Amino acid sequence: QVQLVESGGGFVQPGGSLRLSCAASGSVASMFPMVWYRQGPGNQRELVAAVSSGGSPTYAASVTGRFTISRDIGKNTVDLQMNSLKPEYTAVYYCHLGLKGSRHDYWGQGTQVTVSS
Repeated sequence: QVQLVESGGGFVQPGGSLRLSCAASGSVASMFPMVWYRQGPGNQRELVAAVSSGGSPTYAASVTGRFTISRDIGKNTVDLQMNSLKPEYTAVYYCHLGLKGSRHDYWGQGTQVTVSS
């Protein structure tokens, strides 16, 4: 089984920055896309950013230009650099690896990001 461990969440003022990291166990992680999702109170879980096994990034329209996703294939990690944070970005951020609905469908425990003054 693959385990994902997120870190880097916390409290930040509006306009500030945070960098989230997700570490995956096992070399199998390099075979799959890695994705960041978030879920705020009362909201559906939504895709924030994704990066393919080849390193190609994709972003939700709401965060384009503010967030940057990157991965280190050798270390099996994916980072999310979040700049110009807004209060509405407050949510639990989850790391996902693999393909949803397949036998390789792994979620991290989530890390809380709170943007407030």
